[in-house]
Formats: sequence, structure tokens, C-alpha cells
Amino acid sequence: EMGIQDTVIKAEPLSAALKDVPKSPSPRLLIVDIDGDPDPVPKLRSLIDACEPSTSVIVIGKDNDIRLFREIRAAGVADYFFKPLVTALLLRSCQAINGGVQGNPPNRSAKMIFVVGVRGGCGASTLAVRTALKLSENPPRPVLLLDLDLQFGDIALQLDATPNSALSEALAQSERVDDLFLERGLVKVTGHLDLMASLTFLDAATRFDETALLSLLEKVGQRYRYVVVDVPAAHAPAFVKTLHLPGTLMLVSDGRLVSAREVARWYQWLGTKGDERKLIHVLNKGGAHGALSIEDFTKAAGHTPDVVIPFSREVTAQALEGLKAHPDCPPLDRGLDPFIAQVAGKPPETGWSLKRWLG
Repeated sequence: EMGIQDTVIKAEPLSAALKDVPKSPSPRLLIVDIDGDPDPVPKLRSLIDACEPSTSVIVIGKDNDIRLFREIRAAGVADYFFKPLVTALLLRSCQAINGGVQGNPPNRSAKMIFVVGVRGGCGASTLAVRTALKLSENPPRPVLLLDLDLQFGDIALQLDATPNSALSEALAQSERVDDLFLERGLVKVTGHLDLMASLTFLDAATRFDETALLSLLEKVGQRYRYVVVDVPAAHAPAFVKTLHLPGTLMLVSDGRLVSAREVARWYQWLGTKGDERKLIHVLNKGGAHGALSIEDFTKAAGHTPDVVIPFSREVTAQALEGLKAHPDCPPLDRGLDPFIAQVAGKPPETGWSLKRWLG
């Protein structure tokens, strides 16, 4: 009745959809029947997590239960209908979604991850790049990587990509940002990872209003599952509202004494808790020459690192020579596993916990 030609219908259980959906382009509208599944809500969360934010999900079931309805809606489902179906109501909901009248639920917006190095040389940009790559793979999910260092940012260089003026223009005139602007300004790194990075002249002004950044994040948040933002430490104090947005803040340091002092200062400024914000301290290059022991670092910083990534020459080579020269970096991936698990809400397959690193 809706006149949609490119429709795929499969008579399979919900568990089969969890395997099929990540392998195919996300549809505009996905209708799933949970009849017969004793515990559908966790599977629905995983299914929605595998879809792009532009996908709207309608669920059909047999139970007229308000608690189930609330749990399903909280998972990010656009609508729920119980059997026997009233065709007119289902059709009206599908037409609203297909016509763009009914928007996605607010909790379908992207998960924000802000990466801040406590000082230069800690490897924050390298961790931001690898985090974005890992989140965009297995299962494939749309991820955007933003490099807010408009004068000295090297994320595009690490990804063998060419920066353009889109990000600097978006931060100067946020009202210009629309779907067409983003389509032209985004740099495609992989099939599921996009980049926004600009490199301005050395004498160009790089200060911009935080309101423009918040507006940009709101707009791109409707297109991606994750948005990873590399925030230069020098500019971070101007982004108080941004760094307290719901999401995850990765505070990166190395093991030097001066970094321990900076970690203490950052914790004092940011606070350890937020309403919906997680603050995770990643100690990078653990065990490198000149680094403190974990015990001494904890005493100096006043906080035990949440994640420790051991020093590796392979990681250093990747940071210096870029992803094209080193597409795989197992030591860094293993080190990031605990962080990725916390962000994605799943247990790590393998990883370096603090206790394991200490033996």
C-alpha cells in the first residue's frame, strides 16, 4: 500500500536479524516481529546498535504490556504494535517514517567520545584515530572523527587523507551545515568511517564560539552511531559545556611526572562524575623510558589509571608513519580493548586490565 518496491521480507527469528542486518546497508525502515522471543529487549538493543541512526525500527509483538512498551521505546524503537494488528495504524506510522514526518527517538543520536591529551606528546590523536577505526568495525557502524586542532592537527596525516575547509567553515557559520554541506565536506576514510579536519594558515584565527561546535555535534549526531572528537588541550578550557555533554571523555596521559601533575589538575577542573558523562583516564606508553611506576604515578596524580596501554615501538611507528604504512597495530588494539568495551557496552574479547599489566 505504501508503494515501496525495494522491500526485503524474511521469515526468521529475531536472532537471525542480528546476523543479517550488520552485513547489509541499513534500511530506512526496519520492522521486526518479536513474537515467541522470551527476552527480546537486549536483542533489540543490539539490533538498533548495528543500524545507522537514520534507520527507524518498528516492533510487532503479541503482548499489550506497558512495561514492555516502555523498555522497547527506551531501547530506541520508533513504535510498537501488538497483535492483532490494526493495519491503518501500522500504515500511518510507516508512512510518517518514510516521509520524514516522524523523527528518530532522541536516544538514537550518536554516542559522543571526546579525547583530550593532558599535554602534548601523550598520543591522544593516535588513540582517537584507532578508537574511531575500531568502533567502525566488527560490527560495521557509521563513525565520524573530528579533529578540532585547526592549525596543527595531524589526524588527516595519520589517515593519509586530505583535510579541507568544511570543518573550519562549519565552526565559523554553523547555520550553513545541512545534509548537502556534510556530503560535500566529509572525507571518506573507509566504508564506515568519515573524517572532518581542516588545516588553516598559521596566522589564521582558530578561536571559535562553542555554540557553533555544539550545533555541529547536534547535526552530525543524527547521522552516526559514534562521533569521536579530538580536542586539543590548549582549547579544551573553552569547551566547558561540550566536555560535560552525555558521552565519554577519554583523558590521555603518558607516565611522566609532569603528566601525573596535569592529570590531577584536569580531574580537579572536570570533576570525576557527570549526569551522563563517563571520565576514563588512559595512561599511554606505560613502562616507557622516563615513566613512573603505576604506584608512583597514582600517588602523584591522586587517581589510578582506568586503562594502561604499554609502551610499544610498533605503536610509535604507526603514529609517526601513519595508518597506511601500519594498517594493523595489535599492541594498540589490545590496549584499547577495555576502553572500547566500556564505550560499546560489552565485555572485551581480549585486553590489558591494570592488574594484568602489573602481572
